[in-house]
Amino acid sequence: MNVLVIHGPNMHLLGRRNPEIYGTATLARLDLDIKKHAAGLGMKIRAFQSNSEGGIIDLLTANAGWAEALVINPAAYTHYSYAIRDAIEALGLPAVEVHLSDISKREPFRRISVIKPVCRAQFKGQGPLSYFKALDFCSELK
Repeated sequence: MNVLVIHGPNMHLLGRRNPEIYGTATLARLDLDIKKHAAGLGMKIRAFQSNSEGGIIDLLTANAGWAEALVINPAAYTHYSYAIRDAIEALGLPAVEVHLSDISKREPFRRISVIKPVCRAQFKGQGPLSYFKALDFCSELK
């Protein structure tokens, strides 16, 4: 199975940004661990990070023919990007939303996800394990 993994804005700052919330691992480390977990499931991964809403939509569109599933951490776009939501819906890929922190226990504005309704599942609040659970979920789709 080919899985597209997209990390949203500020994810390139992992390891430096609020380590008490997001942990100390860098994005490079997270991607390495994701690829290792995926390999154990027989999956191929393409992982990208973008700070731009349009960039995320471009990545979704450019990889839609290759990907059989999507794992996305829309980060701050979770709460208001109807453009990303609409792109996920239009492409029709089975999608899973992930978050390192538990957005349901954070500031009120972070508790709302406009992305969740177009995803088959959401995993949050378990650090990198949220991504691994998303990949495990994707492996059950076939």
